[in-house]
Amino acid sequence: MSGFSLAVDAMGGDAAPRMVVDGLAIAAERHPGASFLLFGDEKRVAPLLAHHRRLATAQLRHASEVIGNDTKVAAAMRMRQASMRLAIDAVARGEAAGVISAGNSGALLALSKVVIKTLPGIDRPAMAAIGPSARGDIVMLDLGANVTCDTRNLVEFALMGDVFARTVLGLTSPTIGLLNVGSEDVKGDETLREAAEALRASHLAPQFHGFVEGHDIAAGTTDVVVTDGFTGNVALKTGEGALRLVGQLLRQVFNASIASRLAYLLARPGLARLREWLDPRRYNGAVMLGLNGVVVKSHGGTDAEGFAHAVDVAMDMVTHGFNEGIRDGLARIGRLETRHGSADADAS
Repeated sequence: MSGFSLAVDAMGGDAAPRMVVDGLAIAAERHPGASFLLFGDEKRVAPLLAHHRRLATAQLRHASEVIGNDTKVAAAMRMRQASMRLAIDAVARGEAAGVISAGNSGALLALSKVVIKTLPGIDRPAMAAIGPSARGDIVMLDLGANVTCDTRNLVEFALMGDVFARTVLGLTSPTIGLLNVGSEDVKGDETLREAAEALRASHLAPQFHGFVEGHDIAAGTTDVVVTDGFTGNVALKTGEGALRLVGQLLRQVFNASIASRLAYLLARPGLARLREWLDPRRYNGAVMLGLNGVVVKSHGGTDAEGFAHAVDVAMDMVTHGFNEGIRDGLARIGRLETRHGSADADAS
């Protein structure tokens, strides 16, 4: 896909609009042909754009309202001149292929579902993100968009996770696991077991690993981890907390004595590499999968480098035809269900 634009909520984020504009400048250097359509306070954003030659072709449209982090979803739905809403509208009209915002997560999800709508054949969109593991980057979904899920939802999440891993991580045949309380086939509730059976009967069967447990996420047992939004959000926040704890403990250890400070000097090159691996900016950009357009949510507290990574994710999804891959996968599952339905009818 070529000649597309990305809509950007210039006012979303703790340090917006400067962080957003600086992040776009970094992204423009990585993607020279990128086209951006910004929505925000013209008086604040225009001077920032003027400082970046790489953004000379970016279009800016004035937005008179801003959806804050504390804005209730119901109120956000009524703010039709907000920068986030106007950016989402641009995707719905076909002016842009995707939207990126570091603003209010709940508002972005709700507005995207109502305005952009879901892809035909997708029951519910899911929130996905990339994270580190012992074997490389992995994809996990859902991370909070759907607290409860049925079998169909989990199968669709697996399909979307597969396409996401292909388009963003560049994997040719990503492995898929269903998060469960055990790896044995008898573990879990009926919904999980039925989802596993459906995946084994689908075109994803060669990639389906089966059930995985919590420790398999960090181990990188599979490239894609599928779960409901409640469990996924708990796992995500637990992992984030564990990483912060490890960082705090390392600082305490290396500041405990003169000897430990000397040890830090010796270990500093390795620790620098560790920080690079675990840098949260590398994993910035949660994605709403299953919508009729690309929607990327940047962390509100990120910096310019982190926002640029969120732009990278959106660029990869559009360039490599993420939604086209979803449509193809849904068609393959539909053909399989049709054949099974015909066989069942013949048997009866």
